[in-house]
Amino acid sequence: MPKATVAAVVFPETGNLETVLLTRRNVVPFMGRWCLPGGHIDDYEPAADAVQREVFEETGLRFEPSGFLGWFDEIFPEHRFHAVVLAFFGAGHGELRHQPEEVAEIGWFPLDRALSMPLAFNHNLVLQRYADSLVS
Repeated sequence: MPKATVAAVVFPETGNLETVLLTRRNVVPFMGRWCLPGGHIDDYEPAADAVQREVFEETGLRFEPSGFLGWFDEIFPEHRFHAVVLAFFGAGHGELRHQPEEVAEIGWFPLDRALSMPLAFNHNLVLQRYADSLVS
């Protein structure tokens, strides 16, 4: 049975839409790979609440979703992982601090550089949809 998850394309509170926040995973699967902040939706938790909670837990930022990018299948039998991720975008507010149990490193990246990186899960597809939304 697939899990329900969330992911966030976070841009700085300054409003620079072409800069995004990535975290380097400190857990399996995809340990050591960069990804978007996010995680599992808890039982009976609305998705919008889950994405705000996950961003705060992993980055220390308050996340204000300003839009929904869509849903993405994440099926990786080699990792015994199957999820449907709901992807949001919006500004992050506050001071960065990572949760070392889950996040090894955190940083802001130019969107074009982030798109060229081999991200965990299907986060390259999420970022591409975000980039496409900026030009349409």
